[in-house]
Amino acid sequence: MGSGLGKLWAQKGHHVFFSFSRDPKKLAALAESSPGCRAGTPAEAVAASEVVLLSTVWAAVEEALKAAGEIKDKIVIDCTNPLKPDLSGLAVGTTTSAGEEVAKLIPYSRVVKAFNTVFAEIYHSETRLFGSRRPTMFFCGDDARAKSTVSALANEIGFEPIDAGTLACARYLEPLAMLMIQLGHKQGLGTNIALSLIHR
Repeated sequence: MGSGLGKLWAQKGHHVFFSFSRDPKKLAALAESSPGCRAGTPAEAVAASEVVLLSTVWAAVEEALKAAGEIKDKIVIDCTNPLKPDLSGLAVGTTTSAGEEVAKLIPYSRVVKAFNTVFAEIYHSETRLFGSRRPTMFFCGDDARAKSTVSALANEIGFEPIDAGTLACARYLEPLAMLMIQLGHKQGLGTNIALSLIHR
């Protein structure tokens, strides 16, 4: 998910810094494949960025944040889903969420939950369009300016951004991602699917 989103934003002229991989050579190759991209340590990535995308597996969140050092006065987009290792359900939910738990770990940052309800395949596709329809990108957070930035980032790569409320609403977005996983993998719809909110 991180590589797909990073490439899309690089195509829009953003400077992207790829980080946190077990394979530094893979990171370097990824950075070389897109203009305006670099690779390095999590601490270097945070220092060089205004917006940080956290896109690790749930089990690696604390490790990644620890490697990043203090993340202060940054917008952090949390696109993680607290999945159990066997994808049978969520490890946290109902009374809290991955988004809220991430915010507790980095209290001096502005966390926005987003990009967690779409499969990575959509980020790596040539277009986000399904016919003439743009997929909906729900996001939530407690900082209005941070949400505005995330909304713009979603819009420019082909999504229809929808503000879903405060960060506590990640308690609803993460089960929504679990539903997408159920539909894609268990019900056999595949991963080239997305949600689109209909307005009238």
